[in-house]
Amino acid sequence: MKDKQTPESYPKISSKHHMKIHWKEFFKSSDDTLVKDITLVEKGSLVGRVGIMLLQCGTGAWRVRDSMNTIARALKITCSADIGLVTISYTCFDIDNKSYSQTLSLPTTEVNMNKLNEMEEFVRKFETENDYWTIGAVHHKLNQIERHTQNYPLIISALSAGLACASFIFLLGGGILEMFCTFFGAFIGNYLRQLLGKKKVTLVAKITVGVAVSCAVYFICFRLGTIIWGWSNNHAYGYIGSMLYVIPGFPFITSGLDMSKLDMRSGLERLAYAILVVMIAAMVGWGMATMLNLSPGAMPKLNLSPTLLTVCRIIASFCGVFGFSIMFNAKVSMATVAAVIGALANTLRLSLVEFNHVPAALAAFTGALLAGLIASFVRDKVGFPRIAITVPAIVIMVPGLYMYRAVFNFGITNINVGAYWIMDALMIITALPIGLLTARILTDAKWRHCD
Repeated sequence: MKDKQTPESYPKISSKHHMKIHWKEFFKSSDDTLVKDITLVEKGSLVGRVGIMLLQCGTGAWRVRDSMNTIARALKITCSADIGLVTISYTCFDIDNKSYSQTLSLPTTEVNMNKLNEMEEFVRKFETENDYWTIGAVHHKLNQIERHTQNYPLIISALSAGLACASFIFLLGGGILEMFCTFFGAFIGNYLRQLLGKKKVTLVAKITVGVAVSCAVYFICFRLGTIIWGWSNNHAYGYIGSMLYVIPGFPFITSGLDMSKLDMRSGLERLAYAILVVMIAAMVGWGMATMLNLSPGAMPKLNLSPTLLTVCRIIASFCGVFGFSIMFNAKVSMATVAAVIGALANTLRLSLVEFNHVPAALAAFTGALLAGLIASFVRDKVGFPRIAITVPAIVIMVPGLYMYRAVFNFGITNINVGAYWIMDALMIITALPIGLLTARILTDAKWRHCD
């Protein structure tokens, strides 16, 4: 008769909501076995591990599927994958009509361009060199990528948010005073948001705390300025800039790109995620504005000549894109390339609107198209993933101010004004990915075909 098991003798299972995958347990072959000689289960698991690591970087479904297919072809198997925002369901087939299926998921979504760059390099090398790679060497390389391409320290990410938002508020018409208050608001708010994220706090809570603190810090800096230096109350309107670091530009852009390739599941999930983040941030911002007696009004006009204004916009666009790129965990060299592209594209967009009276959506399309064309030209020379230099370059064009003004006016039942701002925002948000995919269709034969 078997001994009766007690609760203490049961195997310990993680109580976390998302259980960690121990990839090593899927592989029974010895570490010195060539990858071309491993079993279907092991080949399928390798394809899945590469796919979920790429998805964790925040890239779109097309790029994840393309990389999974590249690994599968190199292993002489076929892969069919269904990809969402944080999940992958896929099946691998071999020439003997055997199949292996997996469903993988992530606890949350993030953006890490440095890791994406390393993963794309791994996929390229695997495609050409896999005949000589052992399974032990593959796991060693993937483990290295997971361990050594982590995010920047919190303080660096917070400072980059301050730089990006201070530049953003200038491009929206703010001056030195608004930039000063915005920098500290975004710096402290994003630091706390990322600190909560590091402690695995849920999305709603960390965005709420980050936006609320950013608005409060901006208001405190502004009040100190009015007391000490007698600042005008009009400078208070710049508080919107202090929370623009939460605007999910990356999911907004990649959702449009995914839907253009009929990856509807991924595209719609990314769009829903982006809308959720915007709604949380805008509602918290509206609540803080109500408590602090603020409203999104007109900031004091900058008395700059067209030439000086254009030069300042180039500098501010460069700094803004550079800051956002660092927030996306891009290498400094990668962030610099994206910033140069963004400075040219965003300055063109703003100049078309202000000096040539081009509709904002058409100007956004033109700016995104220019960014995509330049990226296509320099991509092979710099060796960075296209998405890592195009999306950060146009994230600064995402109309976070328009979306916030829409929600604010809806909140005070000013429906007509709110509808005006939300329609303007939707037109621009639609135009941005269309500009990028137009450039991609013109310059990338692989992208413009659907086979």
